[in-house]
Amino acid sequence: MAEGVPIPRLVVAGTASGVGKTTITVGLAGALRARGLRVAVFKCGPDYLDPTYHSRVAGVPCENLDGWMMGREAVLETFLRASEGADLALVEGVMGLYDGASPTSEEGSTAEIAKWLSAPVVLVVDVSGMARSVAAVAAGFAGFDRDLRLAGMVGNRVGSRAHLDLLRRAAGSPPVVGGMPRDPSLAFPERHLGLHTADPRAVPDRLLEACAERTAEWLDLDRLLEAARGAPPLRRPAPARRPGPPRGPCRIGVAWDEAFHFYYEDNLRRLESEGATLVRFSPLRESRLPPVDGLYFGGGYPELHAETLSGNLPLREDVAAFAARGGPIYAECGGLMYLSAGIRTVEDRRHAMVGLIPAEAVMADRLRSLGYVEVETQVPSVLGPAGLRFRGHQFRYSELRPLAGDLGGAYRIRGRRGSEATLEGYGSGGVLASYVHAHWASNPTVAAGFVAACARYARGDPGTAFCRCSRRRSWSRGRPPSSGRASS
Repeated sequence: MAEGVPIPRLVVAGTASGVGKTTITVGLAGALRARGLRVAVFKCGPDYLDPTYHSRVAGVPCENLDGWMMGREAVLETFLRASEGADLALVEGVMGLYDGASPTSEEGSTAEIAKWLSAPVVLVVDVSGMARSVAAVAAGFAGFDRDLRLAGMVGNRVGSRAHLDLLRRAAGSPPVVGGMPRDPSLAFPERHLGLHTADPRAVPDRLLEACAERTAEWLDLDRLLEAARGAPPLRRPAPARRPGPPRGPCRIGVAWDEAFHFYYEDNLRRLESEGATLVRFSPLRESRLPPVDGLYFGGGYPELHAETLSGNLPLREDVAAFAARGGPIYAECGGLMYLSAGIRTVEDRRHAMVGLIPAEAVMADRLRSLGYVEVETQVPSVLGPAGLRFRGHQFRYSELRPLAGDLGGAYRIRGRRGSEATLEGYGSGGVLASYVHAHWASNPTVAAGFVAACARYARGDPGTAFCRCSRRRSWSRGRPPSSGRASS
């Protein structure tokens, strides 16, 4: 281990989900940046939405820190890399401070991340209708794990200045370091997946600015900075052993617009570290694919833009033609929906999509799947050989309905609590699509494998093509059928 790295840092945790962690984190980032500080921002867990707010207000990418998917060494490496040059790092927690993958351990929790980072914790408490009981909350959370440093509490939905003063007198230790008044005008818009993304059309600048101003007015920023600067230097872990030399060069097109924007920053960085040049393009607005050697379709909201995506026939045809030439394509969740034969909305309106997966993505009015999963590949694919294992997450309101025959599965997936294994992962030729949002820190050879497949294509040698995800595991070298469409 190398010499310690001094990084002022705070973890913004909550007593539970919905208490206002995102509002406080966004407000703090904006208020500290208004003081001229450079703020690095992070989000615990698999969330894609909250990070769009953090990135927007801090002016830098927000990185996910997920103990279950990434592991300790990858969390530390990511935190240290993304905090370089920052005056302070803010980490928003997930759920309640001690909630995680298990009801009896800290695995996958905000507390686990805070301890790995040796970071002081600021606890957000919904204090509406609360007075002296805030002291009991403080004592319970501070005493539950003595290895965790609870530096202070922030009351959310405070009734008045007098209410905040009462809470300060009641709390004792750890102290109440401020509070945010109840104000519906500062609420961020929500939809079925939680918050909207921080698109300026849904979240105007004035809302973020007002949140920062209110935070500076109601929270003791100097006291919070003192706590952050009291965090001990972090030991840098030994460099992770690379799975081999960079697999590039190649150019990978990354779908990026309002319909597709759910990507882990760490995944993109890993592709670049393997020699790939990432080329962003918009399936909503661009009628032609850029010159690329591979395609990556992340998750997002294709169902909200299904009519526009369907109407962009030239781009859909370009994607199908790229697949027919043996081009590697990797897609997750919303990307899977786009590569399917069509999206059927909750209003039962069907919109044709690319047609590489012989199934329809059918939207539902309730959650269809939620939770972490472990994946084992069953067949060779654009990610590498059979037998690859990695971790990911599912959060979806749609399901895939085959149009004919058996879709099979390139993945065997199992929930983290030992649920029955199921088959998933679909495609043909060089196509691999799934509902799983994978985090490649769980197995760096996955990113290397995809870049290798794209580099082979760039050299004119697609290599072992992903021929069909059937339970027969039928594979062949060379190119897929000329139509580029999966056989039924």
